[in-house]
Amino acid sequence: MRKPKRISVFTGHYGSGKTEVSVNYAIWLKETTKKDVVLIDMDIVNPFFRSSDVAETLSAHGVRLIASVFAGSAVENPSLPSEINSVFDNDECLAVFDVGGGDDGAVPLGRYRSRFYAEDYDMFFVLNERRPMTHSAQSAVEEFYDLERASGLKYTGIVNNTHLKYLTSAKNVLDGYALAEEVSKRCGLPICFSSGTAEVLHTLPAGFGGELFPLKLRID
Repeated sequence: MRKPKRISVFTGHYGSGKTEVSVNYAIWLKETTKKDVVLIDMDIVNPFFRSSDVAETLSAHGVRLIASVFAGSAVENPSLPSEINSVFDNDECLAVFDVGGGDDGAVPLGRYRSRFYAEDYDMFFVLNERRPMTHSAQSAVEEFYDLERASGLKYTGIVNNTHLKYLTSAKNVLDGYALAEEVSKRCGLPICFSSGTAEVLHTLPAGFGGELFPLKLRID
């Protein structure tokens, strides 16, 4: 696996599975580094599939969660907590940002643009080939640059998270990797890893050369 930077940001189109990846990545960081790990739920657009929904799981694994006090409530536009600034002030912790889907979800990142650029950070484009808006290389590249513009930040890598939830097959992962390779060529960034459940990843052909990141499905 790529050596983690102090701050990792996961963004992507709606339904890309970035929240599942973010939660698993935060838990993996805690287990492998034993450091203070914080997951920041920045999804204030979509009330579904939020990292705040697995707060108890994160706590059980020793991962701190920062989220709006209105996360999971009926409030339509919860604000971002001021506590986010503490993540940038404390260089002893590792931070994972789970960002809302699409342009609207990426916009809040711009509020912290100067602080990100003062840090050693990764921002990953989470790509799911099975989503209509990222099914082709052209549409995926357009989404890539739209999210960069909306966030005011630059991507540093691509994550192939092609899935159909519980119906995901090895072929889905391979198709997603082929698409990620084309996006990688066009955007000039590496594919950092392909994610999926251990059961699916174990069925990939022996010749598959990409980095793999096993997931436990924690988001219903």
